[in-house]
Order: sequence, then structure tokens, then C-alpha cells
Amino acid sequence: MFTVEFLQHFSFLWDSLAFFVTGDGWKNLVMIAVGGLLIYLALAKDFEPSLLMPMGLGAILVNLPFSGAIGEAADGSHGIIDWLFDVGIEASEALPLLLFIGIGAMIDFGPLLSNPKMFLFGGAAQFGIFLTVAVATLLGYDFRDAAAIGVIGAADGPTAILVANVLQTPYLSAIMVAAYSYMALVPIIQPFAIKLVTTKKERMIRMTYNPKSVSRLTRILFPIVVTVIAGLIAPKSVSLVGFLMFGNLLRECLKLDNLSQTAQTSLANLITIVLGLSIASSMKADKFVQWDTIIVMGLGLVAFVFDTIAGVLFAKFLNIFLPEGKKFNPMVGGAGISAFPMSARVIQKMALKEDNQNHLLMHAVGANVAGQIGSVVAGGIILTVVPKLLGA
Repeated sequence: MFTVEFLQHFSFLWDSLAFFVTGDGWKNLVMIAVGGLLIYLALAKDFEPSLLMPMGLGAILVNLPFSGAIGEAADGSHGIIDWLFDVGIEASEALPLLLFIGIGAMIDFGPLLSNPKMFLFGGAAQFGIFLTVAVATLLGYDFRDAAAIGVIGAADGPTAILVANVLQTPYLSAIMVAAYSYMALVPIIQPFAIKLVTTKKERMIRMTYNPKSVSRLTRILFPIVVTVIAGLIAPKSVSLVGFLMFGNLLRECLKLDNLSQTAQTSLANLITIVLGLSIASSMKADKFVQWDTIIVMGLGLVAFVFDTIAGVLFAKFLNIFLPEGKKFNPMVGGAGISAFPMSARVIQKMALKEDNQNHLLMHAVGANVAGQIGSVVAGGIILTVVPKLLGA
């Protein structure tokens, strides 16, 4: 009896190993290697480990032969990762939206409100989104798919997921992975993009920080007003902007400190973990290992790079009209993307590397939070405009 059971288990092990060398099993090996690479980048290189580590391990789980973490069983139950994806992302976009509450609670809009000029960079740094939509369309992608691909440039995972899901693009998996991967790789991508279009002298420009007092009433009214305005301009952005601003209102009202701290820590951490694992549902080899995936991720990189470049070039353009001593350090414009707070940290590190007395952090934070607002509004505009243009 022991021998029969042992042989049965051995047979199953043999079937699992044989899976990798028959048919398209090699694709699963590729995805397991990708999962390992994501874990390496998270743990060895410290590239946003809270994002990449769950995605990496999830990619391994869904690509093991006969994995119990995915698929549908005879009793109608789902593998846990597929279930998380179906319920948390596909059915309601609940996970990305709930994460926005935590992000909103983390954001201090004070640096932006004390220097409203930073709003300009939050708008300028969305250029890459629309450039990539045009490029993807010229490459032959359906306009709906091109719009979803372009939103990778928002440098905002939740926004990219929601837009791609609502537009029902078949490239959802590549878009999700690209959005979160590039967010984690901000410390590599942004310095490269910024140095392409700036000189050392420009990167050494100093900016004095003289914060103006922002009243509590202003801090409370700001998230409410932004929600109303965004809802009128781009109604489809209400859930994105509304959840982000709700989190910020928890922070600024000073009456719900426990809820604010929970949103910033426990809620944000839990949702990040679950979201990372859920995204792995879309990293199955049969859907992911395709040429289209490589092209989509390449287009996403174009969007990300040109968002950064657009913000930098816009700052340089404004400097033409500003006197000495009032000019912007162009790097601050690059912080107008939505990767908060990673981008602001990168700008600060670059500034200190060029001049160890040049502190740009608060300016960069102002541009960075403006970019957070800009990205969700851009996503909302795409969700509002694209269906109308397509007659949907």
C-alpha cells in the first residue's frame, strides 16, 4: 500500500516536471524567472519591496504546474489569487480605490497650497500619457487599447488598473505589471530621463523655500473643492479623486486621527500586499509571454520617460521668463509625475549629488502631489472622453 501511494506521488511529481518541457511549459519557466527577478529587485535592490515582492511571489504561484492558487475547482470554488483578482479588481476595482484612501491620508498638500505654481508641473508631466496614446494608435492599436496603454505614464498603479479595466483592454495584465514595475524603478528611470535634457549647471540651481501659512479651513476645503471640480470636468474620475481626497480629509480634519493613522499604515499596507498578489493573476504565462506584452511595456516606458521629460522641459520654458534668483530647478518639473513620494525623493537625491547644500525636497513634494492629482484627473478624462469618441 505504501509503495502504491509512493509511486502515485512520484508520478504526479514527474507530470509536474514534464510540464515544463512539453508544449508551452517553457513560458511558465520564463514567468517563474520574472517572479524571481521582481523579488530580487525588491529585496536586494530595495526597489519598492512592498509592491514588487508580492507581485514576484504571486507570479511564481500562478505559473507552477497545476497550481491550486488559480483556476476553478469542480465544486465551483476559485483559486485564491484568481478570486482576489475577480473580486478586488475586475468586479469593482475595490483594491485600487481603497489604496487611494491610504495614499490620500499620507499626502500633505501644504507644500503645494503654499506654492500653487507647482500645479503647473502636475499638469505638464502628464504629456507622456497623451503622446503614448498617439504613438500606440499609429502602431495600429485600437484607440481604446492605446488610451489604456498610455495611462501607464500616469506613474500611478491604481489609476492605470482602473482605466484599463473599465476600457476592457486585453492588455490589462501587461499594463498592471508595467505600471507598478516602473513605479518601483523610478530611482533608475527618472535620473536617466532628467539627465538627457538638463545640464549640470541647471541641476545645481538653488530654490529657496519660504512656506506660507496654510489655514486649517483651506486644508479642509481643498480636497472637497478638488473633488467637485474634477467631478464636473471628468465625471468618471469621481471615484479616483473622491477616494484620494477622502483619505486626505481624514488627515486634515484633525478629528479622526485614529482613522487617518489606520488608513496610512494598516489599510495601505494590507491593500498593497493583497493588490500585489491579485495582480499576479494576470501574470499567467499563456497570457503574458507574448510579443504584445513586450511592446505594451515598451510603450509604457515611453510614456513614463516622456512624462518626466515634459515636466523638466516645461520648467526650463518657464525659466526663460523668470529673473535670476527666481528660476526653477528643472528637476522639480520631473517630480510632477504621480509616483508619490518616490519621485520627490529621487529629485532630492539628485540635487544633493550635484550640490550637497541644495535642498529641493519640499519643492519636489509640491510638484509630486500636484502630479498625483493630475494623474487621476487625466485618467478620468480618458474614461470620459474615449467612450464618447468611440460612440459607446
